Formats: sequence, C-alpha cells, structure tokens
Amino acid sequence: MSWYCEIAKGHPVHESYHDNEYGFPLTDECALFELQSLELFQAGLSWEIVLKKRPTTVKAFDNFDVDTVAAYGKRDVGRLLKDPGIIRNRLKVNSIIDNAGRVMALRDSHGGFAEWIAAHHPRNRAEWTKLFRQTFKFMGGEIVNEFLMCIGYLPGAHHQDCPTYKRIAKMKPPVPWSR
Repeated sequence: MSWYCEIAKGHPVHESYHDNEYGFPLTDECALFELQSLELFQAGLSWEIVLKKRPTTVKAFDNFDVDTVAAYGKRDVGRLLKDPGIIRNRLKVNSIIDNAGRVMALRDSHGGFAEWIAAHHPRNRAEWTKLFRQTFKFMGGEIVNEFLMCIGYLPGAHHQDCPTYKRIAKMKPPVPWSR
C-alpha cells in the first residue's frame, strides 16, 4: 500500500479523509476551491495540522464560497490573521483570496473550475504545474500534485490493494488516475 494508505488506517485524523475524500472525483466548485486552499495551507506543514484545523478554516473562510472569499477586503484579512483556528500566514491567506477571484474568472472562460480542469486533461505532472502556476498564486509542484491526486486527476492517491482504490475505480475517474 502507499504510505498514506498505511498511515491512514485507524488514524483518528487521517482515516476519514483517506476513506471518503482522497482521490475521489470532484466537480463542485466550492469543494474544489476548499481542497486547493487546504493544499496551499499545507505547504511547509503536515497534512495532519491542516486536517485538524479544517473545520475552523472552513468556517473562517465562509465555507469556501468562491464569490464571498473573492470579495474579502483588508478587514477580512485582519480577521483571518487573528483567528487561532486557522493557519495564519499572510501570504497564504492573500493567495487564497486572490485565487477565489481567479476561480470566478474561470466561469467566464471555461464554465467553471471543474470545467477548466477537465478542458486541460490529460497532462503530466510538469504540465499541470506549469498551468496552475500561470493561473493561480502560490501553486508549486507539490501543491498542484497533491491537489490533483486528491481530486482524481493524477495517479497515486491509493495503492491498488487499498479498499478505497477499488471504490474509486468503480466511479470511473479520469483516465490517468489508475496508472
């Protein structure tokens, strides 16, 4: 099994995410934006910290409603940077707010975030990273890789022996998922 499949089994923080979210195909705009933002928050930190802070982060960012977050101003940034329930990093917070506006722009150009991703499929990891860096802020290679694995666009989220892998495979995710 992959490292994450092994560590998640029976883990109080990781198991539910591994079994019910990680690697599952996803198209909902707010859910995509939330996961992109959580992956951005994870840079330099452990995923466990991000998952532990997830409920308060989701609440602090208004359930990652793209329109609401895109409209955040200085007062909202100040509120977020004072909130001990989230990862308080100014660069990350500002990047997430900026990225919300960029997701909104994808509605006009492609019909939405999920449609934009689908329109650029398939790509290899390097091509995806280049595309995300051109389109969004604070999107390095590891962030892009983990985000795309967690939404089923890159392979590697689960080992083929993992029961969750088998559940996802029945959903017929994007082609490179199973490589």
